[in-house]
Amino acid sequence: MTGAHAILLDPLVPMPAIWLAAALCAAMVALALWRGLPGWWLRGLTAVALLAALANPSLQTEERNPLADIVLVVVDETASNRLSDRADQTAAALEHVEERLARLPDTEVRVIRLGDGPENAGTLAMGALAAALSEEPRDRIAGAILITDGRIHDIDLAPDMPAPLHALITGRSDDWDRRLIVRNAPAFAILGEPVSLTLMVEDQGPVPPEHAGSARLSLSLNGDEARVVSVPVGEPLELPVTLERGGMNVLQFEVEPIAGELTERNNAAVVQINGVRDRLSVLLVSGEPHAGQRTWRNLLKSDASVDLVHFTILRPPDKQDGVPVSELSLIAFPTRELFIEKIDEFDLIIFDRYRRRGILPPSYFDNVRRYVERGGAVLVAAGPELAGVESVWRSPLGFAFPAEPTARVFEEGFLPRLTDLGHRHPVTEGLDGNGDAPEAEPDWGRWFRLVELEQTGGQAVMSGPEDRPLLILDRVGEGRLALLASDHAWLWDRGLEGGGPQMELLRRLAHWMMGEPELEEEALTATARGQRITITRRTLSEETGPVTLTGPDGTEVVLELDETSPGRFSAEWDAPEIGLWRLSDGTLEAVVALGPAAPREFEETVATSGDVAPLASATRGGVQDIAEGLPDIRQVREGRAAAGRGWIGVTPRAAWATEDLRVSGLLPPWAWLALAAGLAIAAWLREGRQVRRPAKSAG
Repeated sequence: MTGAHAILLDPLVPMPAIWLAAALCAAMVALALWRGLPGWWLRGLTAVALLAALANPSLQTEERNPLADIVLVVVDETASNRLSDRADQTAAALEHVEERLARLPDTEVRVIRLGDGPENAGTLAMGALAAALSEEPRDRIAGAILITDGRIHDIDLAPDMPAPLHALITGRSDDWDRRLIVRNAPAFAILGEPVSLTLMVEDQGPVPPEHAGSARLSLSLNGDEARVVSVPVGEPLELPVTLERGGMNVLQFEVEPIAGELTERNNAAVVQINGVRDRLSVLLVSGEPHAGQRTWRNLLKSDASVDLVHFTILRPPDKQDGVPVSELSLIAFPTRELFIEKIDEFDLIIFDRYRRRGILPPSYFDNVRRYVERGGAVLVAAGPELAGVESVWRSPLGFAFPAEPTARVFEEGFLPRLTDLGHRHPVTEGLDGNGDAPEAEPDWGRWFRLVELEQTGGQAVMSGPEDRPLLILDRVGEGRLALLASDHAWLWDRGLEGGGPQMELLRRLAHWMMGEPELEEEALTATARGQRITITRRTLSEETGPVTLTGPDGTEVVLELDETSPGRFSAEWDAPEIGLWRLSDGTLEAVVALGPAAPREFEETVATSGDVAPLASATRGGVQDIAEGLPDIRQVREGRAAAGRGWIGVTPRAAWATEDLRVSGLLPPWAWLALAAGLAIAAWLREGRQVRRPAKSAG
């Protein structure tokens, strides 16, 4: 405990009045001096005493408690500083620093451990240092020491240091590494068209001569078998990739690892590209005109990505006027071009209330059947004509139908319902808005026509009166065929009895037939957000088995899925590391990329002092390589160099805290009055004695 004293003024009158009085007193003393009065100096002391009394001086006494100096030690524990033996170097350096600082008098140590930054932010050492500085008094900071590999990603945010900053650099001079860089990767790609990715293999540090020059690169798409090629090192590589599967595609690139490099984590990169269709080609063939015909056209024309070819047969079927079929239209119906030459260019063919009239010969319908088996899609929206002798079911296309018409047509009001399977199928799930209560009444209007079908295959997802099939979906070969046994879906669009989700139903139906991945009834998908993987299994079954996840290092984790809605099972899991994870439930497989394409911590792995050296130099600090030995730590005076060969220094701050404060008057008021009176009397006596002396000598 130490004491400190100070004189304080607490004027009894405003200071301007005191200054004015001081000026008058000075003038009076000067006049006395000019007149030769021997007591002029006593007059001046009297004035000073009076002025001091007005100023009311006080003595302030502080009891001070010295405070210890604080040294901040930021320890880099990010991924790049855990490579090789850097973790051991870091631990040894921290132990050495703490031991040396403990020897210094009145010194405290604050250790800040820095982990991996959020969302691939990298090493945020400067942010951690600034946060630590904000929590401590600046006048107690004697220095800061960074124990790091020098790869700091927020170096531009370095705080203003009140004391020397030092850096102890991990790593070794002969460290080297090889990494894969993805310079350009599109987020979207058109199916069937090549896209170009720009890659480069780069070497860092002194790479052994036998490994320089070239590298082996493997490419895997959606977890398929990898293709290996030899590529030059240090040169950009343009790699064309053609996607054949819609939805998210995962591409994994990996450079063959070499013994001796720092890490293999930056030898691989994962790129996700969403495969989309450029244009969807749809052929709509309408038969007898009806009120719902415009519904199909409006649906397909409202989608800018759909190229629609629409032909309508306008002649009533009961009109007999002898006009040849070839003369029934203003322009010739290019049947051969559409159904023979260019049929494979269509993604979907819709027959809307079409009946056979001799315009399309049986061989054309047979070609449509083969088109479906090869991967095409056909939708038959049926009216009463499906039950007649001119039904398309009686054509060669009928061999692909999932049901047979019984020739009965019900003309009565009924409420379309989702079947048990329909509640689980992605085309119809949730359409009735009943969620977890599928037995509740659908909140939509009635239809008034149904063609009776005898189901022979496929999946009935909607039903009419007495559970008769209304909408049947089926897979034929590699393609798909859907049969809608009513032409009254347009009533929902008109709002009859409240309407219904007609546009959404037809949209889903059309996109399911064109193979959109989001509407697959059997699918295993996974999405990643940060370190969390969300797994979704969509199935038509009432239960599903566990999913096995295989990590980048080959470790396996088995997860059980919980049913979240009819036909959907899901689970969430926090993965321990980034990279490509493979999923399998024994039937389906999927892949998900966890983390960025190129983790920032592994972009540059060779240790360096280049980033932190200017900061240390600006504060008179130093940079030392741990591999060359750990430095001694000593105290140096402020303003002097704080680093030298084999040592670094901290600056004592001599900070203190006030424990007690006492203020007392310098003299009590009566003492000031007595002093002033005494001085005034002394001046009067001296000057009076001086006046009497001449009279005495004259006598």
